[in-house]
Amino acid sequence: MTPTLVPHHPARDWAEIQERMLVPLYEAVYDRLDVGAGSRLLGLGCGSGLALLMAAARGARVAGVDRDHARVELARERLPEDVTVTEEPPEDLPYDVITAFHVRDGILPELRALTRTAQSGTAVVLADWGPPERCATEPVLRVAARLADRGPVPGIDLDALVAGAGLRPAGSGRVACPFGYADGASAVRGLLSTGVFDEAVRATEPSQVEKEIEEALAPYVRPDGTVWMPNVFRYVVARVP
Repeated sequence: MTPTLVPHHPARDWAEIQERMLVPLYEAVYDRLDVGAGSRLLGLGCGSGLALLMAAARGARVAGVDRDHARVELARERLPEDVTVTEEPPEDLPYDVITAFHVRDGILPELRALTRTAQSGTAVVLADWGPPERCATEPVLRVAARLADRGPVPGIDLDALVAGAGLRPAGSGRVACPFGYADGASAVRGLLSTGVFDEAVRATEPSQVEKEIEEALAPYVRPDGTVWMPNVFRYVVARVP
């Protein structure tokens, strides 16, 4: 693959390259919960707003929260003016659906605080990678752990999060979300934009991180130069008691 340069706009790379990979997950969850006109949805870790945009297109009233200022700015650019996207969670929760499609370490206290004030019956959706053996991207993610000089990071236990937040389990599902890229350079930029490799970049040279990502991607490069990695994501649905 052609060597790449460290992306100067990871938030925009996320919006333009990577975020669309999870569209099947967003659609599956919205279908399951009948998100549409009359729904009030809050997206935690909403990124640059694609999932919110899809819910709004169904007629839902939406709002979003994300800690990344650059992603929040992009979300505000692409969403209607009446959609609120902030960097801090709202104090009151007049919502009937709360989504966290990009569950991260340390989310439990935030989740507890939000669901403590949410209305009874509010649906809460958490999502993360599916079984490692069904995620072609998993060997690439191991590069991040190795370069950051730490052991493999286990997948986030979504069911434990549900229990820890005091929520009532209400089902789960798995969705195929293949990662497809026009070429190796786009794949590297897209994967770097996820934030998974941030610690590795800080611990080593950025060029070394790119080189090792490219090497890990080699088995997934097709004859025409495109990159294709089948993945499965898992989501759980819970309810506020």
